[in-house]
Order: sequence, then C-alpha cells, then structure tokens
Amino acid sequence: MAAAEGENKVVEEAVKGGELLFCGTTSWEAMGRRRTTPEENLASPTRLRPLMGVDIRFVASGCVSCHCVALDVNGRCYTWGRNEACFVQKGQLGHGDYIQRDRPTIVSQLSKHNIVRAGAGRSHSVVVTEDGLSFAFGWNKHGQLGSGSTKNESEILPVRCQVTEVKSAVCGGEFTVWLTSVEGSSIMTVGLPQYGQLGHGSNNEYNTKDSSVRLAYEAQPRPRAIASLSGETIVKAACGTNHTVAVTKDGHVYTWGFGGYGRLGHREQKDEWAPRIVDVFTRHNILPPNAIVSAGSANSACTAGRIYHLLAAAFTIVFWSSLKFVCCGFVVSRKKFEKNTIFAGGGQLYMWGKIKNSGDDWMYPKPLMDLSGWNLRCMDSGNMHHFVGADSSCISWGHAQSGELGYGPNGQKSSAIPKKVDILEGMHVISVACGFALSLVVVDRTKDAARIEELEVHDGKAAEVIEPTDNGADVVEKASKKSTAKKPPNSKKRKNESSSEDEDNSEYESDDSDSLNGEAEHGRGKSSARGRGRSASAKRGRGRGRGRAASETASAGGRGSGRRGRPKKS
Repeated sequence: MAAAEGENKVVEEAVKGGELLFCGTTSWEAMGRRRTTPEENLASPTRLRPLMGVDIRFVASGCVSCHCVALDVNGRCYTWGRNEACFVQKGQLGHGDYIQRDRPTIVSQLSKHNIVRAGAGRSHSVVVTEDGLSFAFGWNKHGQLGSGSTKNESEILPVRCQVTEVKSAVCGGEFTVWLTSVEGSSIMTVGLPQYGQLGHGSNNEYNTKDSSVRLAYEAQPRPRAIASLSGETIVKAACGTNHTVAVTKDGHVYTWGFGGYGRLGHREQKDEWAPRIVDVFTRHNILPPNAIVSAGSANSACTAGRIYHLLAAAFTIVFWSSLKFVCCGFVVSRKKFEKNTIFAGGGQLYMWGKIKNSGDDWMYPKPLMDLSGWNLRCMDSGNMHHFVGADSSCISWGHAQSGELGYGPNGQKSSAIPKKVDILEGMHVISVACGFALSLVVVDRTKDAARIEELEVHDGKAAEVIEPTDNGADVVEKASKKSTAKKPPNSKKRKNESSSEDEDNSEYESDDSDSLNGEAEHGRGKSSARGRGRSASAKRGRGRGRGRAASETASAGGRGSGRRGRPKKS
C-alpha cells in the first residue's frame, strides 16, 4: 500500500493534479473470487469518463482492497468499486448504502471538508482533512474505523475518528495507522491486533470460553499511540495486509506485525508485536527525506543508500557509498544531520519478503538492481504487483492476471522484472496506487494533453437505485441471500499463517472451501450405519449389514422382515 508522509512540505505533486488512468479488472464482484475474462479487464491505462477533466492529486487503494479512493485539488473525495466483502454488506464507499459503483462518485457527506489524504483497507476507508481531522467508513468489526466503539459492525456514512492533528493515514487489511503532529504520539494505530500489527507488544489473544480452545483477538477500537516509538518522530508509514513499515525523521526503518516470507526484513519469519528496527538501514544506509515506502500483501520496499557525507575537512569530500563523484572547495560543519548529509536522487530501491511466486523469499532488504540509477518519485504495491513513477516513465512488474500492469491487451500479463508501460512513456507521473487486481496512475496533462486525449475511455455502469430500508441500509437481495447461508467455523484461521495469507488474498477461494467443507460434513452426518458411508437415500437401512436403498425395500414386497426393516404398505 502507498506510504503516508507526515511532513508538511510543499511539493509540486501536492498542489497540482492530473488525469486519472485506470488499468485492471472492472468486474468488482469477481475480483479475487474468480478468474476474470478479457472483456472484464482494462489491460491498458484507460481514462474514466466521470473524471475526465477533473484534476486528481491523490489516489488510494490497498493490497487487499477491491475499491478505490481519489481526491481532487478542490478537496472532494470520490469512491467506487465493491461495497461489500464475502457477500456481506460493508459500506466501504461511504455513500450511505451498500450499492456497488462502477463509476467514481463524490462522497457527499464529506463535501464540507477539504480532503487531502486517504487510505483503503480490505473493507474500510479512511480520509484526512486539511485541518487535521480524520473520518472513516466501512467495516468496523475490529474497531478499524477508530470511532472508539464496535457497536456498529459497519458504518455506511463517514464517522469521526478519535484522533487530532492528523497528517496522513494508511490502512492494512483490518487495521488503520495515523501519523500525527502530536509530540510523543506521532503514530497511532487501531483495529485487529492478531499478529501484532498494531505495535503495542501484544496480540490481545484470549479463549472464547473457559473450556474452549478456540481463540479470539480483542479488538482495539480506540486509537492508541505506540509507546516504544514515543521518542521518535515517524514521518512515513505503509501497511501490508498484516504488517506495518514506518520511517523515522532520522531515516531509520521499523517494521512489525506478521513475519511470514521475511516481509519484516529481520532475517527470520517471526511475528513482531512491537516495532523492531531493520538493521540494514542504519549508519550510512539510511533513508533520505524524499524516500518512498511501500508495502504489499507479502513484501515491503523503500528507497535508501544513495547518500554521502560532507566532512569538515579542507577542500575534501569523503563518500560513504558507491557514488562516483568528485568535487572540491567545500567546507561544511557537522552540527546537524541534515547539514552534513547529502542525498542523491530518489535512492536505490530495496525490497524484501515474497518478491516472486517462485524462488526463494528475500529475508532481508536487498537492492533491486534493475532500477538502479532511476529517480523514483512514487511507488505502490498491490497483492503481488508493483507500480513506480520514475523520471519520465511509468514502470510496473509482478504477478498479474487482470491487466493491472498496463502492458496492453497484446502484452504479457505478468513480468518478473520491472518493465516500462510503453503507452505512458514520456509522461510525468504524479501519483500511483495499487489495489488487489487494479492500478491507478495520475499523469500530468499539461505537457501531454494530446497523447492523453488518444487514450481509451471507460464509461462504467450506472449504480442501481434501491430504496433504503428503515435503518438506512440498502439491502441487495442477492447478497443477503448468500450472506444468510450458514457456514461452519473455519479451522484454518489460526495460526498457520503461511496458508492463511494466501486465503486472505482470495475471498472467493476461502468462501468456496468453507461451503464445500460444510456440505461434506453435512453429508457425513446423515450416514448413521457403522459400515461404509451411504447417501441420504440409504438412511432407512439401520441393520448391521449393508442397508438397501428405499427402492429396493419397496420392490422386495413382503420378503423383507425382522431387523432388515418392515416392507412398505401399499
């Protein structure tokens, strides 16, 4: 997911907007549940008709999100995509209903506020206003909205979060992270603590009953500052499905949460319940102020390393990295870190975790040499794909099946190495965001207006008009029928995380397995004989031998007697 930046710096991309382009699947109900068809996918970056001519300055989605958030230069918030999860109504679009929207739609309840930042989780969304307030909407079972209560499992309209002086916000699967300007509380978290992703030193695990071995995790609905980072100022943060990456003002990196596949960068797969510093990014390999940070469902990334120090030596510069550069005539004091450190370009991109579907996982940060020398300005990670804005190019790579890499209908679907998006070559990328099977790119239209006009345009379907019920909820009949189906508890939930992470990536697969297992168990329950399991039609045969089907018993007339069951009366 995209990184949140806590510094109030005026950068070029923050004050101007551009044209929003979309690539990936447009079948929101199928995303992550089944393989989509080519007709349902936009394999090339495409314009969205409702946002044509609108200056978009920020976009947000998440590695497990099937919905999108876009902010324009006037502070208006647009959302579209799926409005439920696992066929249960969630309301993560914030429009006061549960209707899926194929077209970007303004969140009218936020029209009085100037929205400057946003984040998207699996089934919830969080926005930040210019005056430091935060609002959230969607699923709230684990308290991920930060409203201080879990009384309402879903909020279909924006509710006020219990945080102040907020600079930005990012979302994990079922948790939220805020960066604030409050001294000693620069980072606050809320939501599901199952793998320690909240950073408070515990996963809040407990037994549901005294005599039960079933585990549950106490939700944290009230935002809480991370005590171990009270002495640090966090300026950037990014969230994966169940892990968090944070960068301090001094350029150090902390990670915590689920440690599978080495996504925390500590050379082991242990979960971390409290922030732990990544030793690779210490001493001379720290992050520059303009570093980018990103987190996918099973990996993490940041830029660092391209730095050198100026020492107060007469006409001499000592280099601490591999940069080849010669300059003389400088005398610089070492009073402050910012004064004796110079960062060159966007830095070298480092990645760790599950980088490819095959091959070894990267247990600690390693440089991605394919992007050496590029000036990286923005990056985001989806489920297993990545998008980067660098120099005058847009670069993508990873595992994809729905066209989210933007290579075009005749191009390759996936790429193990970074590759340029040819149709966007030469364009200036302002912002990027990646969802579960989608990508959002904002490009500057002032320089390439003619080329942008030549791109395809997607209309989308108009939202259905459904009358709200008494409690303000718009009920989708199809979804409600599926949601009422009784499912057995999932025994895979805890704590075999290497398999549960894959389940998190596909709602469709997890739902299917539950229903199939339920049917199998139900079938076994109907068979009461001691021998081989029989179908429901053999239930009447209760003897010690093999019971006959009802049709055989009827055709036997009066021959069947005693223990083998009475014959049917005509």
